[in-house]
Amino acid sequence: MDPVSAVIAFSLAAALLVITPGLDTALVLRTAAVEGPRPALQAGAGVSSGVLLWGLIASLGLGALLAVSETAYMVLKVVGSLYLLWLGGRMLLAALRPDGGAGAAVVVPRNASAGNWFWRGLMTNLLNPKVGIFYVTFLPQFVPPDMPVVAFSFGLAAIHVAMGMSWFALLVGATRPFARVLQSPTVRRVLDGLTGCVLVAFGLRLALERRG
Repeated sequence: MDPVSAVIAFSLAAALLVITPGLDTALVLRTAAVEGPRPALQAGAGVSSGVLLWGLIASLGLGALLAVSETAYMVLKVVGSLYLLWLGGRMLLAALRPDGGAGAAVVVPRNASAGNWFWRGLMTNLLNPKVGIFYVTFLPQFVPPDMPVVAFSFGLAAIHVAMGMSWFALLVGATRPFARVLQSPTVRRVLDGLTGCVLVAFGLRLALERRG
């Protein structure tokens, strides 16, 4: 496979990954609807930074440790599942509070920096060992044998990040016409409840799933 063909093939595969609904999409959509566009884009930037870091880790060969070490995998798995359960649990608490609008403050205070959502997105991505394993097995398939592995792999990860951020920006923009409706306390509680359930479900699945 020559470099151009590798980039095209990777871009097609990455595009399908980006638009497939999942944890990252749920987090960004909920943040856009409840917190607004800036925090949502911060969360998307955090997720994308996690992808870039996994790409760098995989290209340096450090991800192989995660692939072969049961201990490293289990530690990351436990920490990741606990983080998802914590974040999802806080959203569920916000949804169950009777004071609807104020309940969102349980998840993130209104006077908090939007950068908090950057770290939430970053940690959600980095603490998922499945993402690490995926990158370790996925990226090498698109690196031609005569190309520098680190530079080319990092470039492919950057393409994935650019696609991801474009997709997140599109999702955030799609929520803007409905901003007034989405800011309703009832709607916000429903969104917090749904997203909290998704996060808790992912956390439980990560915790209970056996390594393949």
